[in-house]
Amino acid sequence: MGTGFFTSVDDVSAKLAGAGYLASTAVATTVFLADRLGKPLLVEGPAGVGKTELAKAVAQVSGSRLVRLQCYEGIDEARALYEWNHAKQLLRITAGRDENWEQARTDIFGEEFLLRRPLLTAISSDEPTVLLIDETDKADMEVEGLLLEVLGDFQVTVPELGTITATRAPFAVLTSNATRELSEALRRRCLFLHIDFPDEDLERDIVRLKVPGIDAVLADSVVRVIAALRAMDLRKLPSVAETIDWARTLLALGASTLDERVVRESLGVVLKHQDDIVKAGAGLKLEQVLDAS
Repeated sequence: MGTGFFTSVDDVSAKLAGAGYLASTAVATTVFLADRLGKPLLVEGPAGVGKTELAKAVAQVSGSRLVRLQCYEGIDEARALYEWNHAKQLLRITAGRDENWEQARTDIFGEEFLLRRPLLTAISSDEPTVLLIDETDKADMEVEGLLLEVLGDFQVTVPELGTITATRAPFAVLTSNATRELSEALRRRCLFLHIDFPDEDLERDIVRLKVPGIDAVLADSVVRVIAALRAMDLRKLPSVAETIDWARTLLALGASTLDERVVRESLGVVLKHQDDIVKAGAGLKLEQVLDAS
């Protein structure tokens, strides 16, 4: 069964908007279905389009604890699931010198010596929980195998303690920038959502929401220029987060309109590679972009 955070697709949209996350109909629908069906949600898309922020927003509006597993190359079971507190175990063995090994072993492999990492923490929680497995595509295939067990039945086997099954399944969100292909087995366990860069209308609304006080004309100009930059062959296309940063920068500079000088001086907020800045400087026809209907 699901977590019961939302009552309808409209409820998802309204609650997320209240938390500052403007969701498209596709996003709101998929979040509702993941909540209702109790299935993990795999969110793919370019960096900076709001995948991680979606999980944070769901946690906020549902009053849930956010448990985050940040994936990286080389992450292992000890960092993702659990490990034993070896220092504390050693102290316990030292303190009980008169005990035989069987007596000591029964004690040191108890709950008191277990270090719960994000996956086990989320499985064990009795309170509403959002489990965010961030940048899943950066983890090795071995970690995917671990995720299959955890996300399949929301349970974990600890050899010394037995199987730990969730009494309250978390709302699980996996994000991926698609730097490598995730296994079909993992995909089958999840509902899939692709988040791309928003259309201009939605991004304009996001800017107006996230940058209070920005003039409507300036917000529109920012979004138009960002769209033009994304149409270029750049190493790193500007994300929504960078659109917001740029709007805030222009507001701080006191700019009321965009012109060649303002764009040239602040382009480093949006583009993060010098060759991209050079290419944008040569290829961006600002007057044409701002005059486009």
